Amino acid sequence: MTAPVFVHGELAGLRPGAVPVLSGAEGRHAVSVRRLRAGEEIVLTDGEGTGVFGTVAAVEGRDRLSVEVTEVRREPEPRPSVTVVQALAKGDRGELAVETMTETGVDTIVPWSASRCVTRWRGERGEKSLAKWRSTAREAGKQARRLRFPRITGPMTTEEVAGLLAGASFAGVLHEAGGEPLATVVLPADGGIVLVVGPEGGVSPQELEAFEEAGARPCRLGPSVLRTSTAGTAAAALVLGRTGRWG
Repeated sequence: MTAPVFVHGELAGLRPGAVPVLSGAEGRHAVSVRRLRAGEEIVLTDGEGTGVFGTVAAVEGRDRLSVEVTEVRREPEPRPSVTVVQALAKGDRGELAVETMTETGVDTIVPWSASRCVTRWRGERGEKSLAKWRSTAREAGKQARRLRFPRITGPMTTEEVAGLLAGASFAGVLHEAGGEPLATVVLPADGGIVLVVGPEGGVSPQELEAFEEAGARPCRLGPSVLRTSTAGTAAAALVLGRTGRWG
């Protein structure tokens, strides 16, 4: 089993032989929940591509341990990058989408207020929902042993999403009536790939038109219609496999 991953915000300049300390909430989770002890393997990451690998040197109390560093890795930004524009979903389906897309390997997730979204992020509720998405991505990133966690942007309007699509190397809108399968479209070897996932009620004709004008292509995944909480994960897995990111 691979070593557990914990977030540490001060990894800059560390070298093999260094002994950083993990404390606070992450230290408590390592000591009191995971019950790590001296000699066990552990990984620290800043979530931005740096990973510090080592063993637990000592445990202090219930929320603090020190790590003897054996290796430091810097993971470059993956190419091509994969961004999923995820329409806001009812209940906890949005967090489910974020969790599974993080585990799959998506680089950026964009919350989208589509016209047919039942859920609306406004005021304090919107801030809490965004914070929950970001917390979900962080925890899923740790579980998946990622050194670079996905970026969760602020919510975007349809106009803002269209601007994002216009700058992509490849942009696709997942749509059951898409003219071509995502499995066969030509994908770039570099740059950015952006995929749009609509809400429970689907992408409206007006939104689809705006996205097509921005250069996005309607694409279908397969013969079945997936939920908004699973479509992005399925599409990302397909793209990551086809581009060699899973190679």
